[in-house]
Amino acid sequence: MSKNGLDFQVGDHVVYPAHGVGQVQAVETQDVAGLSLEVYVITFDHEKMTLRVPTGKARSSGLRSLAEGDVVSQALNTLKGRARVKRTMWSRRAQEYEAKINSGDLISIAEVVRDLHRAENQPEQSYSERQLYESALDRMAREVAAIEQIDRDAAIVMLNKSLLVKAASAAA
Repeated sequence: MSKNGLDFQVGDHVVYPAHGVGQVQAVETQDVAGLSLEVYVITFDHEKMTLRVPTGKARSSGLRSLAEGDVVSQALNTLKGRARVKRTMWSRRAQEYEAKINSGDLISIAEVVRDLHRAENQPEQSYSERQLYESALDRMAREVAAIEQIDRDAAIVMLNKSLLVKAASAAA
């Protein structure tokens, strides 16, 4: 908690589970149904969206600070691991992947990236696999970019290096 009783300050980068990395633009008081409600105003530039989250519900809604260094290291190590693909129907796996992406948990998102990543010598992905992979990669890259203070493309290069380490060790 900060000195004014709020968890986040204007300018802070935060992660909202269903939308990824955003930035707190303001803390406003709004009147809703006759009640005065304090809200964080968060913008998500990549989605061209603004979200208002009541300050009192921020934690329960899953709003969190950017991941700490050890979580980032763990997520990058997850990328280097062996893909764990269950032998269940694709529709069931797709739902699980979607849930992991929308959990906002960096390590869960890294698991999706790892499991759906295809090296050059592997068979093509289906359209829906590719969509989920791109979504997870984008979500992870945006958080890593905000943490490392680099742009999204540089973060994707960094993530791909971890994925290529996995591909090289798998081929050995």
